[in-house]
Amino acid sequence: MSRTASLTSQAGSPEANRRALWWPGLALAVVGAAAATAVAVAARAVGASLEIAGEPTPLPDFAQLGFVCSVVGVVLAAACRRWAGRPARAFVRVTVPLVVLSFLPDLLIGDVDAATRVTLVLTHVAAAAIVVPGIRSRLR
Repeated sequence: MSRTASLTSQAGSPEANRRALWWPGLALAVVGAAAATAVAVAARAVGASLEIAGEPTPLPDFAQLGFVCSVVGVVLAAACRRWAGRPARAFVRVTVPLVVLSFLPDLLIGDVDAATRVTLVLTHVAAAAIVVPGIRSRLR
């Protein structure tokens, strides 16, 4: 078998399809984390304190949490791909409620001004707006 034919047959294999989710998913996680951080930087630039209980939230925390939660999304996508009959649909049905639930700590935390509270929620939305559709498109 020629090298080209071998590569072509491998590209359509189930293993290649599984791998095709991980690297793009991690790349989307990085971009989602950057988007969350960009929202925080923009909010701080227009005057949001981003203080929780009187302590400023470091900007790297937005990137770290955005990345970790996005990687959880990639793991969920892998589970949907493995066990769901319609993985893209299952992924969206799982992740959208999880994103909404992720707002609860930001909404329930005490001693936070309104601008900070809105910024915290928007960081979740920014990351999810990149990661969820990007991963969903890999599940078709």
